Amino acid sequence: MSKDLLLEIGTEELPAKVVPRALSALEGFLRKNLEAKRLTFASIKTLGTPRRLTLIVRGLEEKQPDSRVELKGPQKKAAYDNEGKPTGALLGFVRSQGLELADIKLVSTDKGEYATAIKEIKGEETAKILPGVLLETISQEFMPKSMRWGSYDISFSRPIHWIAAIYGGEKIEFSYGHINSSDVTYGHRFLSEKKDGRSAPIKVSSVESYIKGLEASFVIPDPEDRKKAIRKGVEQAAADAGGSILADEGLLEEIAYLVEYPVVLRGSFEKEFLALPRDIIVNAMREHQRYFSVINGSGGLLPFFITVANTKPTDMDVVRKGNERVLRARLNDAKFYFEQDIKKPLVERVSSLKGVVFQAKLGTSFEKVERFTALALFLGNKVGFSRPLEEGEKPADFASDAFNPAQYDPKSVDPGLLSKYIIGRAALLAKADLTSGVVGEFPSLQGIMGSVYANRSGEAQEVSVAIYEHYLPSSSGGALPASLAGAIVSIADKMDTICGCFAVGLIPTGAADPYALRRQALGIIAIILDKGFRVRIDELVDEALRLLAPKAVKSIEEIKSAVLEFFKERLRNQLLSQGLSHDSIDAVLSAPWYDINDGVKRIKALEEFKANPDCQRLVVAFKRVSNILKGVEPGAAKPDAALFAEPEETALFEASKAIAPKMKELREKGDYQLAFETLASIKDRVDSFFDKVMVMAEDRKVRDNRLALLNSIRDLYFRIADLSRLMV
Repeated sequence: MSKDLLLEIGTEELPAKVVPRALSALEGFLRKNLEAKRLTFASIKTLGTPRRLTLIVRGLEEKQPDSRVELKGPQKKAAYDNEGKPTGALLGFVRSQGLELADIKLVSTDKGEYATAIKEIKGEETAKILPGVLLETISQEFMPKSMRWGSYDISFSRPIHWIAAIYGGEKIEFSYGHINSSDVTYGHRFLSEKKDGRSAPIKVSSVESYIKGLEASFVIPDPEDRKKAIRKGVEQAAADAGGSILADEGLLEEIAYLVEYPVVLRGSFEKEFLALPRDIIVNAMREHQRYFSVINGSGGLLPFFITVANTKPTDMDVVRKGNERVLRARLNDAKFYFEQDIKKPLVERVSSLKGVVFQAKLGTSFEKVERFTALALFLGNKVGFSRPLEEGEKPADFASDAFNPAQYDPKSVDPGLLSKYIIGRAALLAKADLTSGVVGEFPSLQGIMGSVYANRSGEAQEVSVAIYEHYLPSSSGGALPASLAGAIVSIADKMDTICGCFAVGLIPTGAADPYALRRQALGIIAIILDKGFRVRIDELVDEALRLLAPKAVKSIEEIKSAVLEFFKERLRNQLLSQGLSHDSIDAVLSAPWYDINDGVKRIKALEEFKANPDCQRLVVAFKRVSNILKGVEPGAAKPDAALFAEPEETALFEASKAIAPKMKELREKGDYQLAFETLASIKDRVDSFFDKVMVMAEDRKVRDNRLALLNSIRDLYFRIADLSRLMV
């Protein structure tokens, strides 16, 4: 028979971002702990608010299943003396396991005979096991930052006020430090019924009574239910104002974890603020106040906002006016900064970056801009979009009007030169908005304001677009740069950050990645794949590290190796998430993989080739080749036909020589499916060679020549994929 378990941890208000992560971690710990105790259950569900983390286990069996365990004792020679009597070692084993001598049997193994016994273990009752399981679950360190409070020797994300634990209607008793578990919970801090000036306890006897009791005390425990209530409320409030809500799922998610009982309120602001760029207004409301914006049918902002409170105010008008007053101050600040910012052309802000430290060991933002401007032009040339820097030219030159593409008629300028001006100008101006007042007040508007100020300063449209896009993607799976210039500058900026951090030893470890290098590497990979750029990552890294050489604290080769391995792991994980087979990925990433688009093409061709009937035999043959060549560098000495002693050697040599030019041609064309089929044509020759020829001959010249022959076979496929890694 099964019952339901409920565990609730009542705390001080938790930060909104902490709640879902904490619930996920606690669920994982509880699942692991229950499974370790062999306690079966149907499901685990989490509920959470800013003041409570709740785990509900449905269908938790009343006891562990009975089990039979085979126990292995001492070897026969240690278990019995010369007269066949049990030794102290055997008697000690019997006592420690609660057995009788009659239970012992001798069992033969590949290491000799051992004294063994089958022990019947009765399953323990779940109610007796749960105190330890729940205590261990709560005690886990599951967040990067935990705190202690008072003089208590326990820690958690925020101080714990109560713990409720109920299984099948009965209280599960245990203590976490000074806090004893109970069968009561508490409602809303302000709206629930009070007893002696505090929230009255709510008796809990089941999951259903828990949810009903909280709802009656102004708490909606299920985050999804709160989201629905908030969505419905804000949409109705926006409709009442003659508009609709500006979609913002991230804000909805955050607010759902900021409140226990959402109360929607609409306010307004002066229409004069609508003259500000839309992003400033939206950001001021969202980032600082957690307000939803209201838009009209054409997407334009209306002078209203929607906020969500965590309690029912006694006077809505007072609360509304308070929120309006706070927002008015924010918008007035933004208006002041914006009006001051636009008095100065964006290009004049570039020199101010010399006073902005990017990172103590990597120098100023101006130094960074110079580096990634040069890198962007290098990349633009590699993908055939623009020209590189010429001898004597410097990145800072693009601050001159002579390099401003807005000064030229696109029809009268060489496209490669114009593209160079666009990339160089966009890269040099990309960080200039960091010195603006608006970005200083609203940091999340980096790039957005740079684009706005570029437009107002008379920069070319392509430049202002690239300035905005160079921050993309801003999150995993986020929008990618649409323009080529934006894509190139984005890659260059991110590559400079990654290589720079590795160059000075700021390498991500575990969950710590303060410069978001993993996200930036994934962004580079995503842009390269999206744009189809045929550029080698290793060449980009070489150029980035050349520009960073004065900052490096290790050898350039050591840094390069670490950066490439970092990119390879990001690429591997991304491809796995797309459903590609791990062995196909490993096969290609074990070969030269730096041209990412080409590498992905090879992986997909391998996936198709696996369906070919010849694939399995080919892989088996090439596994033999790779195994015998372990430790031998690819492309070593070439085989000498004059040293062949067996006809199978000559046959394999001639077959490989015949397909080598075709393999090179197919590699260059990128026709990998046909390349694998061509390789399959020599599989019989490889099999015959191994069946009839002793590779490791006593004569060293013959042996080395045979290894050279196999190495030439490996060279046929090794530059495409290490086929020996396929699992077929």
